[in-house]
Amino acid sequence: MDLLVADDLLATVCARVAVTAGSGLSNEWAFSALAAAGTAAVDVTPGGDASKNARTVYRTLLSTASWPSATPVVTDYERATLNAYAAGIDPARVPAGRNLVAAIYGYWQPAEAGYFGPSANFNGTVFAALALNGARTQSGVQRVPPALRDTIITRLRANQHNDGGWNYSKADGNATQLAATSDIDMTGAAIAALCVSGVPNTDTDIVQAKAFLKSKLVAASGAFNALFGVNTDSNGWAVSGLNACGINPQTGDFLTSQGKTPVDFLIAQQFNPGGGFKYLPSDASPSAYASIDGRRAVVGGGFTAAPSASVTSGAPQWVGQTVFTSGTATKLALTVDDGAGALGACSVALTPTGTTTTLGAVLDAATSAATPSGCVTGVTPPSGTGTFTTLNGKANSGSGTWKVSVDGGAFTGATREKVISIGDTIAVRWGA
Repeated sequence: MDLLVADDLLATVCARVAVTAGSGLSNEWAFSALAAAGTAAVDVTPGGDASKNARTVYRTLLSTASWPSATPVVTDYERATLNAYAAGIDPARVPAGRNLVAAIYGYWQPAEAGYFGPSANFNGTVFAALALNGARTQSGVQRVPPALRDTIITRLRANQHNDGGWNYSKADGNATQLAATSDIDMTGAAIAALCVSGVPNTDTDIVQAKAFLKSKLVAASGAFNALFGVNTDSNGWAVSGLNACGINPQTGDFLTSQGKTPVDFLIAQQFNPGGGFKYLPSDASPSAYASIDGRRAVVGGGFTAAPSASVTSGAPQWVGQTVFTSGTATKLALTVDDGAGALGACSVALTPTGTTTTLGAVLDAATSAATPSGCVTGVTPPSGTGTFTTLNGKANSGSGTWKVSVDGGAFTGATREKVISIGDTIAVRWGA
């Protein structure tokens, strides 16, 4: 195994991405693989041209008004969140007008709380969990509130098939789908989603998923026998899921009767010299996607990782907009929890008039400019300053009052004048 050469291949992939990013990124997952391997994206440059380092070009692409497309889907923003985070770009503060976390919130399904995007496309909810819970703040704090994490976890559990795994489509409440054979790839992604959301690897659902994966092992090679046959990408996703849960894929349940493991299979897929990974065992040349999925898994990575410190002089570990640009439209992520089981999430559009704004301005904007609508229907007081006494018709009562948390911080009394900064993830809840 020549993992250093594989690093060179991934750097080449990122360099090519940097050169062609204006027309779109075909291999942005390389950022998650580089981070897992301890390589900073800002240190990856095509031909040594520092002006085209991979992080800068990716950030420029994400800042473009036409990105991702005229008809985006939630997974566009989830994928970008995971890879921006790995590249050292704060996903909530890309530029003044681009907040990837808020964009994901905009796909919340009010009629099916916990789902993001059409519930039939279950992978949108899996990757919402991976992105929202895996891409933390620059200081390493989970930016979304526990109530949101718990609601998503409930949906993840409800979609686990009878065989212990998951699939791309919704199974929740559908006996036929729950009885269908699960998919290796999505089982890896789903257990990672549960674990990054705080579910321990001793949890019954994780244990059942491990048993499903174990049942698909090929004794002679250590590969998982996926729905589409034995391949590097499916095995890479499964191993990354195990990695995210702190489950060793090279011992115990994943050591076959012939002494092989899933990592052995992945290493056998790697070319030497060159370092790339082939997609199928029969392939005669490497694939970029297989190289990314294989490398990320072999080095112990999940689906994203905090960026490594740069070796480039003067390059910070993180980049991101630090203040609002007055007059520039932006979005903020907001959840409202009434303390009685009703949770709403939305993306709030507003145009700040200064370098910061206030909680009052955000909640006022949410009454008419939130996606999905209905997140906030009314607040008291409706203007000025002071403590919020009523929100969505629910009033403070005794020790039960409206409180606010920003970027995963402690909940404190919610006031209209509470300062909100660019990219803040806002959680408002009623309770003691």
